[in-house]
Amino acid sequence: MGKWNLVIDVASCTNCQLCVLASKDEFVGNRFPGYAEEMPKHGAAWIDIKSKERGGGSMVDVAYLPVMCQHCDDAPCIEQAQNGAIKKRDDGIVLIDPELAKGQRHLVDACPYGAISWNEDKQVPQHWFFDAHLLDEGWTEPRAAQVCATAAITATKTSDEQMRDRASEENLQALDPSLNTQPRVWYKNLHRFHQCFIGGSVEIEDGGVVDCVKGATVVLYRDAGRVSETQTDVYGDFVFDRLYPDSGAYRVEVSLPGREPRSVNATLGESIYLGEIRL
Repeated sequence: MGKWNLVIDVASCTNCQLCVLASKDEFVGNRFPGYAEEMPKHGAAWIDIKSKERGGGSMVDVAYLPVMCQHCDDAPCIEQAQNGAIKKRDDGIVLIDPELAKGQRHLVDACPYGAISWNEDKQVPQHWFFDAHLLDEGWTEPRAAQVCATAAITATKTSDEQMRDRASEENLQALDPSLNTQPRVWYKNLHRFHQCFIGGSVEIEDGGVVDCVKGATVVLYRDAGRVSETQTDVYGDFVFDRLYPDSGAYRVEVSLPGREPRSVNATLGESIYLGEIRL
């Protein structure tokens, strides 16, 4: 049988919060026996959208990262649950039994993604359970995917082999591969949240008039080795993305026919905007 997976495109998420609101609309004040107690109106975020700002000056990039239960195939919470309170369904969904899990507050800390919250009123741990109650009624996707206006969140039910092929083709990644929990939530363009860029703006001055330069060649070097090459856009901007934080010294060389080339050094901690580079 097919198994459920969620794909999140970080580049498409605008922090509209529709997925968060849909979750609250579905579960605040509503209980679903066998699936979940009602969600508290305040203090619980079964879907949490984190933000990351990169760069500075006139080149700032803000990315948004929806985080929820990752529905791991090797879930630490299942190992630490008592009385079989957390189970892995055949369709890949992890489900916390609202009766068997009562009193098991330690399960909040069992999730390395911080996706389990504690319902103080009901004395039970809770998570986003993929809207399994709706899927079991015949829905083709959870509400988080249904309401997403930019298609940043999509759900698919497919074989593990097909999902692995898709992940390879689309460069989908786990939120934190080092945890090795085999999650069923996949992320696209995750570099927007975890990696850095070096960018700048190229300009020239002619007759006292300063203008941006389209089509200047910009080469990025590290340790005398060429890392990447690009050209400036219509605004004179260039960006080298997918660089690792704290990766040290780089050199940017900018050239344009008929102009003296310029070289700028940079030490990368977090993302850097080099400012205006005049040829």
